[in-house]
Amino acid sequence: MKIDTTSKEDYSILIALWERSVRATHDFLPEDNIKILKPLIFKHYFDAVDLRVAKNNRGEIAGFIGVAEGNIEMLFISPDFFNCGIGSLLLKNAIQTQSATKVDVNEQNHDATGFYQHLGFKVVGRSPIDGQGNPFPLLHMELSEV
Repeated sequence: MKIDTTSKEDYSILIALWERSVRATHDFLPEDNIKILKPLIFKHYFDAVDLRVAKNNRGEIAGFIGVAEGNIEMLFISPDFFNCGIGSLLLKNAIQTQSATKVDVNEQNHDATGFYQHLGFKVVGRSPIDGQGNPFPLLHMELSEV
């Protein structure tokens, strides 16, 4: 796997990957929320972060991470590449090259919480709502060893 920057030309691939990943990991998220989030991510959120992608040796995007001001705003892996170390690779690269030290994780996403904890993050706070004001609690996490 190779970590690379990306461009707007890849946004269609990234949003399709995002949707497949969300459907595989966010079973608590209603269909209406996915439909609302998808265009927001595509039109606004991708441009608001420093995006990096993981590509396999055929140049296919296997996952991506978006960081803004040290906050991991998005980390999504294609279900085809779950449990292959791509999330760890992207996260470790973001910590080293993008000064990523914070992340908000949906409390209902236990796998994501465990993933971040395994890589040195700890819970430092909680919000009863998500960034859009929906009743999906967020755990605020920070890297415990910077």
